[in-house]
Amino acid sequence: MTKASILRPARRRLAAAVLALGVFAPATAAAAPYETFIDVDDEEDLQDLNNAGDISGETYETLVELMRRGVDLNEATRDDLYTLPNLSYDDVDAILGFRKEVGYIADPATLVIAGVLDQKTLASIAAFLVVSESGRKLRSTSGRIRYRTAWSQKDRMVPPMALDGQINTARHLSLGFAGVLGRLQPTDVRWDPQRQALSANAPTPQAHLPKIYAMWDTERWGIIAGTYRIGFGQRLTFDNTRNYTPNGFYRDQYIYPRRVDLTGACRESTGELDGTPCAGDIGNTYITPDFRWQQTLQGAAIGLKRADLPVGWMQAYGWFSYQNKNIYQYRLYNADRCDDPRNDDDPACAALDVYKRQDDLLAPTSELSYATLPRMYREAIGGGNATYFINRRSHVGVTGYGTDIKWLVEGANLDFQEWDRTPYGGPFGAVGVDGAWGYRWSDLGVEVTRSFDSMRKVTPDAGGGGFAALARHTATWGDKNAHQVETIVRYYDTNYSNPYARPLSSPDIYEGTRARDEAGARLLYQARLRKKVNVRTYLNFWVSPSDRTPQMIYYLRSDAQVSKRIIPGIWLQYQDKDLKVGGRGECFGGDPTYSSLVSGDDDIEDIPLPGTEDTEPPRCRGSQLRINVLAKIVAHKRVTITPRYQHRFIDDSRYTGKFRQDSQAWITVNARPLDPMRLRLRMRYLFQDISDNTYLEQSLWTYLSAGYLFKKLFLVQVRYDVYAWLDARASTQARIPSPENRVFLELEGRF
Repeated sequence: MTKASILRPARRRLAAAVLALGVFAPATAAAAPYETFIDVDDEEDLQDLNNAGDISGETYETLVELMRRGVDLNEATRDDLYTLPNLSYDDVDAILGFRKEVGYIADPATLVIAGVLDQKTLASIAAFLVVSESGRKLRSTSGRIRYRTAWSQKDRMVPPMALDGQINTARHLSLGFAGVLGRLQPTDVRWDPQRQALSANAPTPQAHLPKIYAMWDTERWGIIAGTYRIGFGQRLTFDNTRNYTPNGFYRDQYIYPRRVDLTGACRESTGELDGTPCAGDIGNTYITPDFRWQQTLQGAAIGLKRADLPVGWMQAYGWFSYQNKNIYQYRLYNADRCDDPRNDDDPACAALDVYKRQDDLLAPTSELSYATLPRMYREAIGGGNATYFINRRSHVGVTGYGTDIKWLVEGANLDFQEWDRTPYGGPFGAVGVDGAWGYRWSDLGVEVTRSFDSMRKVTPDAGGGGFAALARHTATWGDKNAHQVETIVRYYDTNYSNPYARPLSSPDIYEGTRARDEAGARLLYQARLRKKVNVRTYLNFWVSPSDRTPQMIYYLRSDAQVSKRIIPGIWLQYQDKDLKVGGRGECFGGDPTYSSLVSGDDDIEDIPLPGTEDTEPPRCRGSQLRINVLAKIVAHKRVTITPRYQHRFIDDSRYTGKFRQDSQAWITVNARPLDPMRLRLRMRYLFQDISDNTYLEQSLWTYLSAGYLFKKLFLVQVRYDVYAWLDARASTQARIPSPENRVFLELEGRF
């Protein structure tokens, strides 16, 4: 029995019903455009999909937060249900229709019995579902608490830890928190007038409480205080939920899982010293990274979710956020010294130095590197939304927000670098109108937004805000929704700088923002053919208005159930960063030897999650082709084996007459020897640039994970990783430890 099905009684009943009805039924066409059919049991499964490239970093974040939050079949809206993987709009409408007819869904398996969903689709979303109790008493209380920690063999400090919990009581009240013990963040950042730079105390173990909330939520009203997410429409005006179709607020207590890779033990540079403090073994030693979190909103939001009218109903939301925020050190500059942060040739516009503070303030000292600086600025946000619904598929609404920034370090005029997602110069915001219409097989959503910012106060020839527009149409047809086509047309002005916009956009970045300087369209088709073959393909084409560079991504994935025990599949992706320039010798992925440590994420503590897009030099062009072949083999009713191989052809400036070639091979074995136990063994072999073992990474990564549920209430999960570096680079030969041994422990209880 899986962790997800173990911990929720409704999921236990669902699993039994699905097994009874046959788990090998074909899947319906997917809806929310995740990259593949999502069939997972826990967060570790999602992390495996992300590491293998099956899903993007954005999809990973969306699904892992959705899994922790859960979707209640008896309370979820149409938009909430559509965020679930593998459900089409017709599936969602069928669930809502069934819920209205029966009044209360006591067991998700009844959706299969009633013909609303097929067996495999319901089983695939079980890990994301919760089922509230009918007529829940006011004094009824339930909850959970989870503890996580990690270790590697060169750690000499207290290990990083994370503790989170949630309580549901009084029928509509939920309370939650998440705390972290970190070791790698400096403290007490100040301005040093002597050095005309920042200074901070060296990192030391310290506790954080980044997530805490209280939420009261009913069918008509909702209010939340603490940390939360909120979003509306096509995610063009305001959204930080990562839901595909958000509408309202959501609690936020999520702490990201530990990173797969280790991090440098010494994060200092020479500074004023005669030599680097990271010389010798300490500079080559790697330790366990801290747990990380996304800085979302902190304040309060209130929503009138439904006010009935003679025809349709109204909704209205208002929200406010006021919090001190951290920032990655390289995203700052001194506005008193630099006239234009876009001038990379001006040393005065470079990122600020951060010196390690000592007792003797005048003594030579080193500089801190790759640090997330705490409590650097205060962000105040106010916003609102009003929407009129004709029915659950058709509405028109307006959303707007404004943000003010106040820097907290006295003595310096700090501001954001131009490649940070937050606009420099001062206040910013956006206002937009969105609408939706749905009838039978067709759903259309449109949003038009105007952003505002203060960048023209600093650079008169840039900024000031701009327009953005997006239209999304979904068509579903065929027997049991076998075919679905989604068409998205979008335009984001070069001056449209909105850090709280999360619409569909290309993976390239313009001055820190993805949804900017882009005009394009994406056509996605997904289908179930002959009840055994699933196909998913899309073409995404866009042009950058600033330089008229045409780019494209093509994706195709197909799997077929050739027997009850074997499901082979193949997928490929081709991307070209400039269709006008062909040939080899380009730098598709930037400099592959460039450390990701220098590319921070303004939303997530420390450095980006695996799979997320980092800022790349705009001069990089070229193309890449990735080909994957895989198969799921059901060796036994309690054992599955999944082999996979990926080959990548990628432009690299090192090779002027050919592609660089990378290869990866995985094998994953999942076993359930006992109902309360789950075992997972996974091995991955990676060889980047198979023609040269001295250029990039060659490694073998193996891990074994074991989970056991005690008396259906307390879960213990232990994971042990061995990461062996095999290439002949000088940095690999000096790396400590090698191989790397990593241990991860998770304890979770429910009541």
